[in-house]
Amino acid sequence: MLEWLAAFGGTASGGVTRLLYSDTWIQAQQALKKVMQAKGLDVRFDEVGNLFGRRIGVEEPESVILTGSHIDTVKDGGEFDGAYGIVASLMAVQRLYEQYGPPKRTIDIVSLAEEEGSRFPLTFWGSGWITGRYNLDQAEHIYDKDGISLKEAMEGAGFGAKPMPIERKKPKAFVEVHVEQGIVLERKKKSIGIVSHIVGQRRYTVHFKGESNHAGTTPMSMRKDAMRLMAEWTVFLLTEAELLDESLVATVGKVTAKPNMPNVIAGEVECSLDARHYDSSVLDRFEKKIEEFETHVKTRGMTMSTQRWMSIEPVKLDQAMMKSAARQAKHLGLSYETLISGAGHDSQVFGGYCPTMLLFVPSRHGISHSPDEWTEPDDLEKGIQMLMGELYTLAYV
Repeated sequence: MLEWLAAFGGTASGGVTRLLYSDTWIQAQQALKKVMQAKGLDVRFDEVGNLFGRRIGVEEPESVILTGSHIDTVKDGGEFDGAYGIVASLMAVQRLYEQYGPPKRTIDIVSLAEEEGSRFPLTFWGSGWITGRYNLDQAEHIYDKDGISLKEAMEGAGFGAKPMPIERKKPKAFVEVHVEQGIVLERKKKSIGIVSHIVGQRRYTVHFKGESNHAGTTPMSMRKDAMRLMAEWTVFLLTEAELLDESLVATVGKVTAKPNMPNVIAGEVECSLDARHYDSSVLDRFEKKIEEFETHVKTRGMTMSTQRWMSIEPVKLDQAMMKSAARQAKHLGLSYETLISGAGHDSQVFGGYCPTMLLFVPSRHGISHSPDEWTEPDDLEKGIQMLMGELYTLAYV
């Protein structure tokens, strides 16, 4: 099923590119809809394109257990990220139905519209819509690199134009299984990761403005070199991150220079900054370091501006569900490790909304967001068995 799903947006390098509301995204969601219908699920889309496959509870149909993950990918990503959580949910719910019949409480399998932020400068659009973090009015003011608004793209995919008849009741719980995207489970030879916290994330766009000039005739002491300023800022911040807290990570991942020519001093540079930690107070202290550097820039005859465009708070996941997962792992004879997730997940959004569990299975060499992403089939199966046990406890007992 994962190989089949990866064909929607498959790349020449063996990866997957499936951006929100693109043709391949639409095709994948529609294909999943047919699979859900074939399994006898009650299938529907919501206003933004989240896809639900429902197995209705026979005793408490109003009580909903939500499980799934996201359908979108990064550019040239792997076939497991997000997709595994959807496939695992489909298989777990189907196996439970075949063994025990319909659940007491309703189970909704969800293929969430978007999590990655690969096309538009926002993340968690699918889960954010369900939890009330986002609304349709916001979609008019968010644009991709081609100037297409989120609203325009959404309506082009057949969503967002008008409210659709769907109940938006808070689920009793959300359960997500995901590939680790890290190396801990593989290194420690553990089968399952039980996530206790998901780090907070802050993302920034930083703009440095100096003065373009001739690369050969302008003395070093007389330059207003925006690229040099950006480089100094990068070294300063990354060094401060290491000193501040060993769990804090900071990344400058995207750089654009103008005029971007080999023989011209860069007059303008724009870059990204991504900072993550499980304690928001540490992120606040790191942000103060950014402000500290800005005061230094003013003495250089150049300018610097920082825009924070994403701020996701750290989340502590449900402790009772963690204990249940540990019991389930022991029952199945599976080794497990309690982890803090350094990557963002839809569980982060649901974790502040309803009781939430996030489970990991190992990633080979810790590689993710890459065509080389891989998890052994036996490990994938163990994740499905864990998910079955948790869904049984939540929906059948």
